[in-house]
Amino acid sequence: MKKNIFLMLLIFCSVVVNPAVAQEQTNSEKIEQLEQQKEQIIAEEKQELKKEVEAINRRAEAKEIDWEEAEKLKSEAARKRAMNIQNRVAIIDNQIALLTREESRDEWSWGEAEEMEDQEDDNWFDKSRYSRTSTHLVMAVGFNNALADGQSVNDSDFKVGGSRFFEIGMAWRTRVFEKSNFMRLRYGFSFQFNGLKPTDNRYFVEDEGEIGLEEFPLELDKSKFRMDHLVFPVHFEFGPSKKVESPRSVWFSTRNQFKIGLGGYAGVNLGERQKLKYEEDGEKVKEKLKGDYNTNDFIYGLSGYVGLGGTALYVKYDLNTIFKDQATDLHNISVGLRFDVN
Repeated sequence: MKKNIFLMLLIFCSVVVNPAVAQEQTNSEKIEQLEQQKEQIIAEEKQELKKEVEAINRRAEAKEIDWEEAEKLKSEAARKRAMNIQNRVAIIDNQIALLTREESRDEWSWGEAEEMEDQEDDNWFDKSRYSRTSTHLVMAVGFNNALADGQSVNDSDFKVGGSRFFEIGMAWRTRVFEKSNFMRLRYGFSFQFNGLKPTDNRYFVEDEGEIGLEEFPLELDKSKFRMDHLVFPVHFEFGPSKKVESPRSVWFSTRNQFKIGLGGYAGVNLGERQKLKYEEDGEKVKEKLKGDYNTNDFIYGLSGYVGLGGTALYVKYDLNTIFKDQATDLHNISVGLRFDVN
């Protein structure tokens, strides 16, 4: 059943992701990247000019040239760098102009927009310039563990460094307010892969519905239990941003800006498996034990992140228990880094 659910969700997600990725390649995003390139060009040329001026000063101090000649050389260097900036930026400006014209092909003409303004709202055309939603690829990686109520990581039955998680998905970011980007709604879907490595040469066993850890009869090279989830996170994100304008659109950039996100997630368990590696009679053995393990089918929890730009410290905690109807309830918890890729 879980395999059929996973296949259907995978097909559905592939249909959703392709348009989402295409949507991400909007002209507005491309224009923003070009604007950043312009800033980089200016910084590069200024840095090169600084090096040239320092070299000229060293020549003057070494009396290879007099200071009058040095001033002339510095002026020539400044003019050359200014021309470089002008020429290189002009190329970028032409690309921006081309993208702006392409962006307008699928929009109303100026005359049609003016008619709409007269009929409905004087500010209609200005509102249409504001890009409200953007799309992002989300990835996260870090340490994973499972704790009972009141239990600390130091007392955990799982290796702190060896138990890890990985997450990948798509997220859409929409401004809550029309012309302010301080509060954003982040929503989407993610595949989560949560791994647990038991301590003390143990592995999971099932005995009449009861799931527990028992010592393996041989020396284990590896013991790992993995759970795969499909979840749908929702976060409210807060933080400053930079307003960027082009002749036809307005958007907000969070590049190198502080952000904090608070929210949660809900989804389904796609499956679980246990991997064991050990040596028996001089031969290496690898086992992949698949089964239900009496895990919860529905996943839900709390999550949050805080960071700068596209990188953030990320924490998630499953409110549901890993296993159903057990004497000891275990909750999955993860801490790591989250990356938002435009």
